Amino acid sequence: MGLFSQKSSGPSEEQILQALATVQEPELGGDLVSRKMIKNLVVHDGNVRFAVELTTPACPLKDQIQHACEEAIEHIAGVPRDRVTIEFTAQVRPRGGIPDKAAIPGVSHVIAVSAGKGGVGKSTIAVNLAVALGMDGARVGLLDADVYGPSVPLMMGVRARQPEAVSGPDGEPRMLPIEAFGIKMISIGFLVDDRQPVIWRGPMVSQLLRQFLYQVLWAPLDYLIIDMPPGTGDIALTLAQSLQNVGLTGAVTVTTPQQVATADVLKSMEMFKKVNVPLLGIIENMSYFIAPDTGKRYDIFGSGGAARLAGQLGVPLLGQVPIGVSVCEGGDRGLPAVMSDTPDAYADIFREIARKLAARVSVMEYA
Repeated sequence: MGLFSQKSSGPSEEQILQALATVQEPELGGDLVSRKMIKNLVVHDGNVRFAVELTTPACPLKDQIQHACEEAIEHIAGVPRDRVTIEFTAQVRPRGGIPDKAAIPGVSHVIAVSAGKGGVGKSTIAVNLAVALGMDGARVGLLDADVYGPSVPLMMGVRARQPEAVSGPDGEPRMLPIEAFGIKMISIGFLVDDRQPVIWRGPMVSQLLRQFLYQVLWAPLDYLIIDMPPGTGDIALTLAQSLQNVGLTGAVTVTTPQQVATADVLKSMEMFKKVNVPLLGIIENMSYFIAPDTGKRYDIFGSGGAARLAGQLGVPLLGQVPIGVSVCEGGDRGLPAVMSDTPDAYADIFREIARKLAARVSVMEYA
């Protein structure tokens, strides 16, 4: 960090760093300076410019960090806020402790999106999480591992496309993932006729998953979101074990509020615990309905089920997604809800949940 010549009355670089050393990272703890999050500091003619390197581009606390930095510099170094320029960058740290032979080349984090049973909107959540993270600047992939009901091609508007075969860096054949909305994706739906059933047993599905993990040119990715098969049967367990072997960062479980759905979540989360996969949190889908004509809220499937479950398991409730016509229509039309500005698409809620998920991963890796 080079120091430019300054007016004698201006702040010094050391004064700015002393001020920023009082700013705490709100989730990880420790100050921004000791965590080496302050980059490219320049002080010149009373103006201050620097970057804050976050642990994820989807950090939900950017505004809070910016306000704290400006306040500290103003109070301690005497620099008014209109003379302070702060940029945000991000460096997603790859998950630690994974043997090189297990890691997916160029992929920092692998996150499974699961459900204790079908019909809770797991794929809708997976698609919108992936796109939301990408909208915040993360490099994201989406792997559709729900081999018996692959819906990602439809929801992402790419049903008619097929992945190309290319030569990888090692000269071996690889698949080039399909891209849409800035997201790289692969699905068995790209490879088989969607009118034909997939009649495969666990070992065949596990082998397909391995090909999707290692023979697709994913790199570089910050997050690879995997849409898992629903339930806790042989297929889901086999895939969970396979993913654990490649260093799964953690699993998110999707549920609806009613008691029968949350009971199934317990089974799903216990499945991941048995194969030593961290539980990142719970997302409650179809939480309630807001009548568009009156604005009245209706808890169609009850309320509080996911919150009680999260407390019971000691994991965060990452968010609650209401029932929205635009959410369903967007999935059918190939336009993820998070891309819509229609009120009942609840784009802001999806983005908030994605940021909380990214923050949860960062806390696991950096704390």
